[in-house]
Amino acid sequence: MRTRAIVGVLAAALGATGWRAIHHYVARIEANPDPYPRERLARELDGEDVFINRPDGTVLRAISAGEGPAVVLAHGFGVTAVEWNLVWNALVERGHRVIAFDQRGHGRSTLGSDGSGSAAMARDYVAVLEQFDVHDGVLVGHSMGGFVAIRAVLDYPDLAQRLRGLVLFATWAGRIQDGAPLMRLQMPLLQSGLLQKLLRNRTVGTLFGAAQSGTRPSPAMISVFREVFAQQHHQALLPIARAFAREDRYPRLAEIRVPTAVMVGTADRSTPRGHAERLAAGVPGARLITVPEAGHMLNWEAEGPALLLETIESFRPKSEVRQPVSST
Repeated sequence: MRTRAIVGVLAAALGATGWRAIHHYVARIEANPDPYPRERLARELDGEDVFINRPDGTVLRAISAGEGPAVVLAHGFGVTAVEWNLVWNALVERGHRVIAFDQRGHGRSTLGSDGSGSAAMARDYVAVLEQFDVHDGVLVGHSMGGFVAIRAVLDYPDLAQRLRGLVLFATWAGRIQDGAPLMRLQMPLLQSGLLQKLLRNRTVGTLFGAAQSGTRPSPAMISVFREVFAQQHHQALLPIARAFAREDRYPRLAEIRVPTAVMVGTADRSTPRGHAERLAAGVPGARLITVPEAGHMLNWEAEGPALLLETIESFRPKSEVRQPVSST
């Protein structure tokens, strides 16, 4: 079914009054101020590209910059390493070696014969840390990136021993639809292929982007998010999307021995605070950090980047902390 026909069906179901109300709501979103300009949100990361060949034929594109204690950034579903552009330069200025990578099947990373399940992705994390010889590093996992990071530190003790800190950023340990009505709606649409078609419509696409945002959705953030999300091959990523709901590692969280911080926006509708609270309660000694009024893309929202930087620095001995020369 074509996008126009699908939208027509939705409009008929909502009725004229309902559809006008939605258009009015979208117009209000598009009039919101942008905390960060579009050019900054779309900016590619500055650094050296490294391509990592995996046994199944996957080629991971990674990028690194700076010198010092390593920070490894693992992005979420349907986006790329570009989502870290508001903290990238600031981490370098603070004296970190910063490493990010496009997850398999995303961005400039290919997808080999092992597919896009969590097992293959967790092995990729091991490969990235080995490639860059990470020791005493901090691993930051956003959304899908955190879900896979949990599996990686549980299944690969050698990886966990390379870390001084773990930041679980707007993420979960499985059973993603628990307490998340938005995900119960989005997941069937994603798996059917309808979501990708619907996002081509400006109104529906704006609503989807706003659902990933906090209480004050940024038009620039929505625009960049929609563009990056639309460029991914979502059908090839269905195994990991299904794993979000089918797999459950909450019972194993007590096995994690890496010092951990859990971050969540108070307005996150994709992975609500309940998931973050379970993570913080399950991982021994974990801290729960909330970002007021932020949503699922809190790394691109108002206070999110500054709080993420502060959290990463909290794992670093004070004697090593370098004062930044500029803001994020």
